[in-house]
Amino acid sequence: MALLVIASCQLMVVLDITIVNIALPDIQRSLDFSTTSLSWVINAYTLTFGGLLLLGGRMGDILGRRRVFIFGVLLFVLASLLGGMAQNSWQLLAARALQGVGGAIASPTSLALISTTFREGPERNRAFGVFAAVSAGGGAIGLLAGGILVEWLNWRWVLFVNVPIGLLIALATPRWIPESERHPGHFDIAGALTSTIGMVLLVYGFIRAAQDGWREGLTLAAFGGAVVFLLLFILIERRSRQPITPLHMFADRNRAGTYGMMLSLAAAIFGMFFFLTLFVQNVLDFSPIQAGLAFLPVSAVIAVGAGLASQLLPRYGPKPFMVTGAILAAAGLAWLTLTDVHSTYAGSILGPILVFSLGMGMEFVSLTLMALSNVRIHETGAASGLLNATQQVGGSLGLSILVTMFGTASNNEADKQIPAFLAQATPVERLRFERTGQLPAHYADEVLTAGVSAAFIMAAIFTAIAAVIALLVIQVRPSDLERLQGGGMPTP
Repeated sequence: MALLVIASCQLMVVLDITIVNIALPDIQRSLDFSTTSLSWVINAYTLTFGGLLLLGGRMGDILGRRRVFIFGVLLFVLASLLGGMAQNSWQLLAARALQGVGGAIASPTSLALISTTFREGPERNRAFGVFAAVSAGGGAIGLLAGGILVEWLNWRWVLFVNVPIGLLIALATPRWIPESERHPGHFDIAGALTSTIGMVLLVYGFIRAAQDGWREGLTLAAFGGAVVFLLLFILIERRSRQPITPLHMFADRNRAGTYGMMLSLAAAIFGMFFFLTLFVQNVLDFSPIQAGLAFLPVSAVIAVGAGLASQLLPRYGPKPFMVTGAILAAAGLAWLTLTDVHSTYAGSILGPILVFSLGMGMEFVSLTLMALSNVRIHETGAASGLLNATQQVGGSLGLSILVTMFGTASNNEADKQIPAFLAQATPVERLRFERTGQLPAHYADEVLTAGVSAAFIMAAIFTAIAAVIALLVIQVRPSDLERLQGGGMPTP
């Protein structure tokens, strides 16, 4: 029951990234977002989530993980309610940012609760397998749930649905999860703020570049500000006695490699869901429910990959699954680059996403175990927060880079399609284009597909980088295998 409560919270937090994805076309029409600015509906959540995860993990260590877990869940519920009631774009983005704060408090605490609730060895391996499957597969479940809610109700219910779920989790937690030991310390507020502001500016710079070009003043100012704040963050962490990001954790070769892999893989999976959602609804004309069903196989195959990895990890160690998983993910994304306006779901989408999902299922179990291996008990919150932070920051930063690739490629394609349209357009069609700036469906599909294909090229490169890191950096020691088999001693 403890695992059910913890996994339910993680499902709610992860699911919220993609359940909103399926509603993006409706949100865009309702609140007047452009295609490039639409990514902020995702990034407003993931940036505050990723930027404050380390502080959330630290809060659990100092104040007690169960208490902090409940507070994070209730804050998430409040933000979801406000988001569902939003009447314009800034209200929605503010609510999404507040959701990220709640998720940042609840999520690392839930992962740390697994480390302290389940004994190291097969029992914890299975618990991590469930947690990883929920983390990776929750995205596809969110797309299906979002499709049902948007089709039967409206886009606001993709946020309202969190309210009853979150309240049930908050009520069940005191009954099934014991309070953890509290460790004295203080909060590194300066580190949390500088890292979050730096990442927001960096992501804004990439998205601004997609809209207005790399030499535009605000683009350059955003990148410059990002460099300043991130350098300041590193200086603060080096001098702090209790930093929000314990830099000594990067001294472990395997853990540093794991964080690098998570950055790259999160960028790929965020991009895959974001762009395929737009493609199947706008080009293939899928309804929201059809789009959700299209991604349902992703959850099943991720669960298969996670189950396979958790069963075989004690025998072979995580490295073979980290290498194989990254190669499979890269192959699936490379296959998706062949998508064009004549593609079909069965012929061009299903195969690649199944290959990609099998690889990601293997990855999430392996990365989770490796990131928390050899971590002292009082630092499990910080370690789990850092893993989650690299996932969310990697997803946000990667998505902004992919949006930049998408924007550049789609603008180039538009330069080809607009003259072709004007050459054969009727006077009425010309007048409509001058008034709205919108190309007819056939030409708009060509523009969107060109951008999506370019984004998948970059996503495939991200996963290839992860494969190289797994191959060259990760090393599994005999003591690691002994712990996975339940024979090692916990780190004091």
